[in-house]
Amino acid sequence: MTAIPTGTERTRHWVPDGPHDVAGALRPLRRGPHDPAFREDADGLWLAANTPEGVGTLRLRIAGEVHASAWGPGADLLLDGLPALLGASDDDSDFVAHHPLVAEVRRRRPGMRLGATGRVWDVLLAAIIEQKVTGTEAHRTWRDLARRFGTPAPSGLFAPPTPQAVMGIEDWEWHKAGLDGARRRTVLAAAQVAGRLERAVELGGAAGRELLCKVPGIGVWTAAEVAQRAWGDPDALSVGDYHLSNLIGHALLGRRITDDQMLEELAVYEPQRHRAALYVLAAGLGKPRFAPRFSPRDYRRF
Repeated sequence: MTAIPTGTERTRHWVPDGPHDVAGALRPLRRGPHDPAFREDADGLWLAANTPEGVGTLRLRIAGEVHASAWGPGADLLLDGLPALLGASDDDSDFVAHHPLVAEVRRRRPGMRLGATGRVWDVLLAAIIEQKVTGTEAHRTWRDLARRFGTPAPSGLFAPPTPQAVMGIEDWEWHKAGLDGARRRTVLAAAQVAGRLERAVELGGAAGRELLCKVPGIGVWTAAEVAQRAWGDPDALSVGDYHLSNLIGHALLGRRITDDQMLEELAVYEPQRHRAALYVLAAGLGKPRFAPRFSPRDYRRF
């Protein structure tokens, strides 16, 4: 059992309107099985996050309705944003399934929703760390940076490092955490304009993604990964992902396809291509493996 945080506890109860996969909307925020900022245990789902008011810790217990508790300076903001975080603002009423597989998964999982944190920085930092490396590498770096430079939060969690904390990290510390020079430069460039990047949530859609892409080192894939989580962008397809096009191709066409072919195949779903891709991935079909797995590279050795 997790030790319950001490200090002032704020609470909120929220009842979903219709079928709603509450936990599924929150899990895209988890960065690996040992994420210092996210935990799932017998006491519920736990999230530590940065807010304009400071760090907050959120615990969710789900039993039909959602029982939320929050602690820390950011507690009120986390509770205010709870419905959107769990996908209540996600409107999929105009979605039309153009593939039998998509239609079947949508029928079986009517509660799939896109959650929105309402904030850019935490998810942007994680997305940059995940650029062009395996999940194992990215999660290891995320754990190290959060535990060493993040803000300790109640119940043993750590909120991700703030922009200010990031800019104070020495070069050798980056190297120790396993972050190469290119990603390090992108993190620092984003940290310097982090306040302005929060406007991407207000802009939303393609305009929000375009704002993020003004930072050197942030491209279409990174902007999409942020948009999916920060404002629940249903059209933010992760073009450039190492696996996505092949997973989509094998599931829908029975063969490997390129990113351009994936965009062509999913064009009928615009402006909800990301949602369509999620339905395809939820089918769990995977793709055939004909070669060894990609070997992670440990940048700490160089």
